[in-house]
Amino acid sequence: MAVALKPGWSKPSTILFASELPPEEKTFAFALAEAAGFSADLIIFHAYNLRSGASKASTVCLNNDATARIQKRRLEPLAQRARNTGIHCRIVVRPGLAADQILTFLNEQKIDRVVMGAHSPGPVGKLLVGPVTEAVLRTANVPVCIVGPNVVEDTFHNTVNRKILCDVSKQEVGKVVAKFGAELAAEHKASLILQQVIPPQERAAVLAETTIHQIETELPALVPAKLKHKVRVQTRVMLGDPTEELLNQGRSQQANLIVLGANGASRFAAITRAGTVYKVLAFAHCPVITLSPIVLAECGAQAEKLHPSEVNFMAGVI
Repeated sequence: MAVALKPGWSKPSTILFASELPPEEKTFAFALAEAAGFSADLIIFHAYNLRSGASKASTVCLNNDATARIQKRRLEPLAQRARNTGIHCRIVVRPGLAADQILTFLNEQKIDRVVMGAHSPGPVGKLLVGPVTEAVLRTANVPVCIVGPNVVEDTFHNTVNRKILCDVSKQEVGKVVAKFGAELAAEHKASLILQQVIPPQERAAVLAETTIHQIETELPALVPAKLKHKVRVQTRVMLGDPTEELLNQGRSQQANLIVLGANGASRFAAITRAGTVYKVLAFAHCPVITLSPIVLAECGAQAEKLHPSEVNFMAGVI
């Protein structure tokens, strides 16, 4: 089956920056850089809980419209910064739970990419990336670019020798992730590193009839023929822990961006701190673009089945 990616995913015309209050400067700087690089419109989106942090008296006095005006006023300096660089920017503020409102807005509007931060607030310290980010990356219908707490700002400002590290360890989604990574590399004029990590427990099965060298020579076939002359492709295949190797290679290769399929994303994995996607987002030194299970399925990739323990766990908490 041919992999069909929407053109706007690799060359966005509208980017949504999901902002907290106060805004996270590093994340906004990345959103601004992306909008400028693609000449894209920028939407600064914020959702607020009317009763959050407010006394009963103040809640009675403030209606939704008044609260929205206050929130917009606090975000206006960001919008003005964007406009000063020639970017068409608007602010959208809505009442409600942040994840729900972001996902609703994505379904209502033509958005090509979401940019948001990833941090774990104190009360939810067991989550590596925070509940809002977790919900959005798992169920968004567009790619989600996440700027984690360990991201070094210079990693995405480097425009001379850009590198995109693409994780193709999961065979069921590798073709989709590789094609998306190649399209991003072509747009960013970056080199593409395709990396496959074989966990020790899978070594015997994977290497039964092949070698690591053979796998490395076959990986470039994941890149569409029309892009091969536009992108310089490197391949890396190794044994080890997928999370550790992705983080290590990201740093050693000085990658500007990591592309990751979030097919293993689930509430169970988030709460138990399992799965490559959450650990990479929490500790990566550069921004990470994730493709949700919904996006992967739309492109023809197979969904990853829940482990029986996950099914039992979710049955106990729902």
